[in-house]
Amino acid sequence: MARLLISGAELVVRLAWWEKAVGRHGTVRVPVTAVRRVAVEPDWWRALRGRRRRGLWIPDTLCLGIREHAGGRDFVAIRPRSPVVCVELRAAAAPFGLLAVTVAHPQAATERLRRQLPDIDPADWRQAIPPPPDSA
Repeated sequence: MARLLISGAELVVRLAWWEKAVGRHGTVRVPVTAVRRVAVEPDWWRALRGRRRRGLWIPDTLCLGIREHAGGRDFVAIRPRSPVVCVELRAAAAPFGLLAVTVAHPQAATERLRRQLPDIDPADWRQAIPPPPDSA
């Protein structure tokens, strides 16, 4: 199971070896200054935005990899039927808009991250995906 932790000036999503292999992605690192908001999403499927791009998607079993949508890309490591920690990121400072990760104790992980990142928005809700730009 993936883990969220702060290492120096980075927020790290540490994946198990098999998650790295099937998700076709290594450890994810983003600067802590890119973190906008941290919240728990009780309904795991609401953390999935856009369409799958790269990784492994087994319905009702595992969602692991990169998802793409009009607002950019998200990294997900989700086990269905479990709450998900959603880390919303500032677009200009990180390669992803959202990190959605199933962890062992989501509420405790969220509270720990909020204590370690005091300059983030304390709200418990997430931003909607921005609409696609007009092509007119």
